Amino acid sequence: MRIEFYRLGSTQADARLRAACQLARKGWQAGLPVFIRCQDGEEMQTIDELLWRFKAEAFVPHELAEDNPVAPVVIGENEPPAQSGGLLINLNRGVSPHIQYFSRIIELVSQDPERLQASRDNFRHYRQQGYQPKALDI
Repeated sequence: MRIEFYRLGSTQADARLRAACQLARKGWQAGLPVFIRCQDGEEMQTIDELLWRFKAEAFVPHELAEDNPVAPVVIGENEPPAQSGGLLINLNRGVSPHIQYFSRIIELVSQDPERLQASRDNFRHYRQQGYQPKALDI
């Protein structure tokens, strides 16, 4: 399993969400089922709306997990993915309880102090589980 922490230079919440949309688009274009794991229902609605408008020339087919769990890009919270072997974009502060279903996990690290600490905790958790996460600047 490939686990990457993408470090953003911003503390802005919308920078994380825009990066998630771009990564979801790339994952979908690469043929991977994509699951965007949000912190809560409000974040799910925000990312749903942003996927419709983040790029005027780009369409990313997506749905909420409760509406269509096998959509190309699924937005959810703690549901297990309906399709295995895909990409998890984790916007949640904690590690997903379903990491075994994914072939790739991306954690987005903003410079907001609370999120930064949560990302550090997640990085340590993956290492303790025997994974070798990598950190990348984007």
